[in-house]
Amino acid sequence: MYVLDTSAISALFRNYYPKRFPTLWANFDAMTAAGLFTSTREVKRELEDLSGLALDWVMANIGLFVTPDAKEGAFVAQIFKVPHFQANIERQKILKGGKNADPFVIARAAVLDATVVTTEKLKPHSVKIPNICDHFGVKWLDLEGFMEQRGWVF
Repeated sequence: MYVLDTSAISALFRNYYPKRFPTLWANFDAMTAAGLFTSTREVKRELEDLSGLALDWVMANIGLFVTPDAKEGAFVAQIFKVPHFQANIERQKILKGGKNADPFVIARAAVLDATVVTTEKLKPHSVKIPNICDHFGVKWLDLEGFMEQRGWVF
């Protein structure tokens, strides 16, 4: 099971046009249909500004974007007990309506023993998804690593 971050979904539609990468999309759609992807309501909120095929895909797969449960909420609280990770809530995100899916994506993966798929990279002393995942022992892959793990070659 994979938990999709906003950045991974956005990157797929921004960089891998369905007409140019039909095999990628056939694989992605098959995994979606098989129930191998999930995400959170917060990712859907972040994606609501998209248009075209990306927004159509989100709306067609609305069931992937679930409301966090109590276990996920408790895990989010654990993330923010670490003072360094409190910086993950950027001031601009708060001022623009509080959209911040990252801790919820990580919590969903932790509770489901799933793997986060993101475009973020591990950077020393960062408060990005890979750093938080590593701190809590949550599996993660960047988008290219996900495709590599699945054996996708185009």
